Formats: sequence, C-alpha cells, structure tokens
Amino acid sequence: MIKNWDQITIGDLLDRAAGRYPHNEALVYPDRNLRYTYRQFQQKCNRVAKGLMALGIKRGEHIAILAPNVPEWVICQFASAKMGAVLTTVNTNYKLFELEYLLRQSDATTLIFTGGTKETNYINMVYELCPELYDSMPGRLNSKKLPMLKNLIFIGEESMPGMFTWEQMLALGERISGEELIARQLSLEPDDVANMQYTSGTTGFPKGVMLTHRNLVGNALGIGKCMNFSPDDRLCIPVPLFHCFGCVLGTLSCVSYASTMVVLETFNPVKVLEAVEKERCTALHGVPTMFITELEVLENQPYDTSSLRTGIMAGAPCPIEVMRAVVEKMGMREIVITYGQTEAAPGITMTKTDDPLEVRVATVGKALDGVEVKVVDPASGEELPPGRQGEICARGYNVMKGYYKMPEATAAAIDKDGWLHTGDLGIMDEKGYLRITGRIKDMIIRGGENIYPREIEEFLYTHPQIKDVQVVGVPSKKYGEEVMAFIQLKEGAGVTDEDVKNYCAGKIARYKIPSYIQFVDSYPTTANGKVQKFKLREMGIKRISKGDGTAGIV
Repeated sequence: MIKNWDQITIGDLLDRAAGRYPHNEALVYPDRNLRYTYRQFQQKCNRVAKGLMALGIKRGEHIAILAPNVPEWVICQFASAKMGAVLTTVNTNYKLFELEYLLRQSDATTLIFTGGTKETNYINMVYELCPELYDSMPGRLNSKKLPMLKNLIFIGEESMPGMFTWEQMLALGERISGEELIARQLSLEPDDVANMQYTSGTTGFPKGVMLTHRNLVGNALGIGKCMNFSPDDRLCIPVPLFHCFGCVLGTLSCVSYASTMVVLETFNPVKVLEAVEKERCTALHGVPTMFITELEVLENQPYDTSSLRTGIMAGAPCPIEVMRAVVEKMGMREIVITYGQTEAAPGITMTKTDDPLEVRVATVGKALDGVEVKVVDPASGEELPPGRQGEICARGYNVMKGYYKMPEATAAAIDKDGWLHTGDLGIMDEKGYLRITGRIKDMIIRGGENIYPREIEEFLYTHPQIKDVQVVGVPSKKYGEEVMAFIQLKEGAGVTDEDVKNYCAGKIARYKIPSYIQFVDSYPTTANGKVQKFKLREMGIKRISKGDGTAGIV
C-alpha cells in the first residue's frame, strides 16, 4: 500500500503512476488500436480537466456521463477527479424517465454523452428532455424540466444544436493554464466526494451513493493488493465502467499499481478472449454469466489464455463449479472473489491470490485492510458468533458519505456507530472468512421453513447438464411460498423437470426441492450483468397463474 494513501486524491494517484512509470502502457483499446502510455494518459486527462474548468465547472459540481466503455469515459473519470467535479455515472440501459430522474435528483449541471447503443438513441432522449437545446447557445441551456443542467458535451464529431462537441470542449480548455489546474487539484481534500453512483433501485427510486477520494483510493489499493498487482499486469475490463466493478476494481485499481487497462466498449465473449490473447492480459474481470459464456466459446474455439493469472469474479453470487472451470480451463489459477456493494466503494471482503483454492471457491474471503466486518442478528442487531447466519455489516474508510439528499435513507443504511447494514446474509468462520448465503429480501419462507436460494443454486450447479440456475420464491396458498428454479441447460442437453427433481431427491431436504422448474435461454439482467430476480419472480407468478409453470421454454 502507498504510504499515507488516505491523504491523496484520485488525481494525485494518477500523477504518481505517470511520474514513476511514464512509459508503461496505461490505456489500451484493442478494437481501436488505441494505446496511451501513463504520461500520454495523464496529459489527456489534464487537457479534459482544463476543458471542464473552462466551462465554469466548480469544485463539487456534478457532471453526469452517459456512455458505454469508450476511451473518453476513462479519461473523464480521472479528469473530473483532478479538477474537483463529482462524476455521476449513468447506467447505459437507462431510458427517458430514468435519465430525467437521475439528472434532476443529482443536480447535474453537465451531461457528457455518446450517440447511444444498439437499443437506445441517447441524442433523441436528450432532445426530448430538453427541447430548448434547439434554440440555445452551448453552455447556456435554460431547461424547464432540468433547471440545473447547463452544459451538454457530445462525444462525437457531429455538431449538435445547443451542445459542445468533445473537441470544442478541449479547445476551450486551452484558456486554462497548467498552474490553474494544479491550484485546483491542490485545493481538493481526500474527503471530497469524487464519484456518485445510483443504486439499481429494484425497490423505490434509485439513490445516489456519494463516494469520496478516500473511499475510492483506499478500496482500489486494497483490491489491487489482494490480486498482487504490479506495473507488469494487464487487466482486461469488459464490465461496465458506470458500475464500481469497472471504475474501481477495474480502472482505478490499475492506476493504483501502474498496471495496464485493456478496455472493451461492450461485453462480447469472443472479443474478450481475442483481447486476452492479443494483449497477453494477466488478469480478467467479469460477473459469473460473463465467465460462463467465455467458457462456452472456449469449448468450440481455442484461444490462448495462458497469460492469465488472476482477476475478479464478482457482481453476483459466484458458483463454485464455475470458479473451478475458470481455474482449470482458462488458467486463472489466482482468480479471486470480491464481495461488497456500491455503498462500500465497493469492496468489503476479498480472497487473496495465495489463499487455497478451496477457500477461494467457497468463501468471499476476509475483510479488506482497514475494514471491519461483523455478522448480526437481523432482528436484534446483536453480533453473532462464528458459524451463525446473520446480516453482514461493515465499517471503515470505505463506507459512503451517504445518499445524496436522502438523510433518512442514509440513516437507515448506516447506524449511529458507523456500521453499514448490507442487507446480505452470511456466515463467518473462526478464521474470519465469510460465506454469503443470500439476501434478506430473497429469503424464501415455505411453511415456516427459511430457504436460501443460494444453497439450492449451488447444489443444482453440480448437475452435469445444467449451465446456470437462478432460484426465487413464488406465492403459494398452502405454504406461503414455493421454490421455483429457472434453469439454463448446456447445449444439446435433454433434461426434464422430473429429471431435476429426481436429481435433488435424497440429496437436499424435500422442502428445498423446486416445486416449479422453468427452462430458459437467458435471464433478465442489469447492464452490469446482475440477474434481476424480481423479474424472474414476476415471470414465475405469470406462468403459474396460467397453470403451466412446471416446464417449457421462456
């Protein structure tokens, strides 16, 4: 760890890497043939920081960014941190209503965006939200719906009414001297908010999680340490940058150790494997579903993944069988798991590269340095001894400053003693290793028995013809709830619902055996790859209400 890490900002972290390893590759986009050394990357970030200052953006002002993993996203992350703005990340799946809510709730004065994705045209969305742009001078928007929003910066060459292009913003920055930027950077404090990310909001409206330089720098350093990162490492980043997985466990961890960021604009398993082979990546990040599809590709098409050493599987419960396959078939012998949530910047616990494989596949590791973890009784709040299941709580440098403009929600999440209540269930062993057993809200109560979906999922993963499985609770008049399993089969598999039930018989308790089984081709997911169980539950309820919930393809 860097000495006095808690006294530096994200901008300082980049300057340190560029000063020590100026010629090391910082940012690589294989598909674009784009390569920046740390010195070049630092210069690009300084230029954008000056451009943002030239627009009149002050320290603490909120800048929203809506874009896939383009190079400008990574540059904005460090440029905004250097000049003191708060980068507010926007989920690339957001539609009009969600974007309007985020821009209004966050008080964003600036929106940086691309043309969009295959599914969504961002330009049309922005003009629908702010039709006043057609008659506005760039930087002088007067929006009825979004009165705080003034600057629109389009990442593209086309000139748009009421907006700056990326190049125009850079040109404006030439008015700002290097001394002015240095003075701004020196005025910042480690406890300043640097990043704001909105929780997925599966219940209620999304909340803006305020993360400080100290939260983020400490977490990035701790994550990199557990992976044994160095300037020789090259990390492939196919996960979304708008999520902590991408911009903390990914880009920020790399910069902390002057490692190379190999970024993909969107996830594609073939592109990931091509990048790993071409760039000789030593590390790869992904959620379980990403690794599952990469393993599928490798079964039919050989790629050289021998350079891989480590990486993180996170973002969703990591199936033990998938972990083993990644170690054996992709050569990631030092793959690790990080457990956490956005409110914890995000890492809380993590396995280490030198932990035994059994520990790395069966647990989410120990508390990161500087972080305290305890397991409490959800009802009484009393700390539980090792081996007892309860709610996971965390305290330390990594806990968010709070939810933006939501003091009641903040108080509900962080108690008076500074403990963040995660809503996750887990068991800690005598050595401090944590095992996640589910979410409090996902727990199924069938006839008075508490059932944890994770346990059933892990068991069903052992079936040789099951590729992926998600378990949810669905309503039952007799028992309150019943277990329903949504199963993806491996290619060519011919398994019936009765086969699955017979496989469970005598191996798990009868009340845990799924009453309903649905074979599916895919799952509804968020942009960062998390399976949306609430949507599966809705699908299950609909299927059961039709009286045909025991088999079929969705």
